[in-house]
Amino acid sequence: MAFEQVQQFFARVHAEPALRQALEEAMTADDVARLAQELGFEVSGSDLLRFSGRTASGVTVTRIDHPGEYPGRYV
Repeated sequence: MAFEQVQQFFARVHAEPALRQALEEAMTADDVARLAQELGFEVSGSDLLRFSGRTASGVTVTRIDHPGEYPGRYV
């Protein structure tokens, strides 16, 4: 079900320029998931990360690993 929710969310993102802009400004998968949830989609940050590398409705998910993303990770 989550896969379908992600696809439906991206279809809406594709159709609404303001939502697309908000998505581009989001810093994390959880930020994107919150945008989706505010619109009634049942999407989690984990769902979005599992969708990485795929495209739906012209929206491509690309996971970017940042070295400082997880505090204590390199200690």
